[in-house]
Amino acid sequence: MTTNILISGASVAGPALAYWLHRHGHSVTVVEKAAEPRDGGYAVDFRGAAHLRVLAEMGVLDDIRREQTHTGAMVYVNSRGKKLASMPADLFSGDVEILRGDLARILYEKTAPFTRYVFGDSIARMEEDAHGVDVTFDSGATGRYDLVIGADGLHSTVRRLAFGPEEDFVSHLGLYCAIFTVPNHLGIDRSGLAFTTPGKVVTVYSARNNTEAKAVFYFGAPPTGVDRRDVAAQQRLLTETFAGNGWESDRLLGMMADAPDFYFDSVSQVRMDGWTRGRVALLGDAAYCPSSLSGMGTGLAMVAAYVLAGELAEAGGDHTVAFARYEEAMRGYVAGCQKQGQGVAKLMVPENRVVAWLLRQNYRLMPYLPGKKMIANSARRTAENIALKTYRARRSTQIGTSVSASSAAVTANPPE
Repeated sequence: MTTNILISGASVAGPALAYWLHRHGHSVTVVEKAAEPRDGGYAVDFRGAAHLRVLAEMGVLDDIRREQTHTGAMVYVNSRGKKLASMPADLFSGDVEILRGDLARILYEKTAPFTRYVFGDSIARMEEDAHGVDVTFDSGATGRYDLVIGADGLHSTVRRLAFGPEEDFVSHLGLYCAIFTVPNHLGIDRSGLAFTTPGKVVTVYSARNNTEAKAVFYFGAPPTGVDRRDVAAQQRLLTETFAGNGWESDRLLGMMADAPDFYFDSVSQVRMDGWTRGRVALLGDAAYCPSSLSGMGTGLAMVAAYVLAGELAEAGGDHTVAFARYEEAMRGYVAGCQKQGQGVAKLMVPENRVVAWLLRQNYRLMPYLPGKKMIANSARRTAENIALKTYRARRSTQIGTSVSASSAAVTANPPE
């Protein structure tokens, strides 16, 4: 029976998996490089029976609904702010939408009483033998675990250590994205505004009961070579790219330096032949990121956490059996979610003025077309295209602690 499991990553996939592993009787440690649970990020949505079932069974659906964005239509505007077209809410926000940071906090608070969280640390080395995995952390702490799960995102450390370099698996879709919090200076009321120019999109939408807003910048570019840890270089690139772009671009750029949660990354997918190797498995974006444009990444991760923990329980802790069943159960679902993200880039960011004009005409006509709900319905079908099994849960009584890697009391193993 595998009872002592290490998860790398405390955003969404990691805490979701920690919840289900606890339900099935495992002892779980979650290590996170950030010093504390991270706020910020874009709005994420859930749609369809599979997503809502997992959230309901976790007991977090009501919490998410209390903090959902209630975002309405996305309105496309010209450089003077005049409305050109409107896209329906269900295309972007699904059945329930919440800010990623709010979701991460809900999941952390749900799991902290029985999960040992170690913040401010990361996995440096892993050595596996027939009976477990010896892990050395950046802090110098060490621990031995039955399994290690990488839920550490697009730039996964666990994937690099166990499977190989990032460039073997991450496919750049030709876009970059930046997002940060700004004052709701436009007085947006539970909706969003979008402005497109060739190769660029600027979006602003209200958040947290209109008390703030999220500024989102997309632009087309080949791999830039900018260090993903160099925030100053990222902000310079964004400023150079969007300076003089029109509408609110310059004003939003001027607010960027004061934002507490600036995020910048490529729009990419992760494609792998397998997500498990020995006693190591990958989950969520680390394994099969469908890209932020797919609208599927968070729901996919939550469903996958339910399946992975459930298969471990059903296999009696035999990870070789459970990992094979996890891959079999998720492979088709992942393929559908990734397909949803393909092709969106060209529609999201028009390549030239002609394409931009054609898209605006399409947006204007869409509310009056017979197939106006086709895109939203397609996303729903993709989200629901998995038959979830019912796994018998065995609730653990073991309680963990939340600690910082700087604490002198830190050890990598969960308490006995």
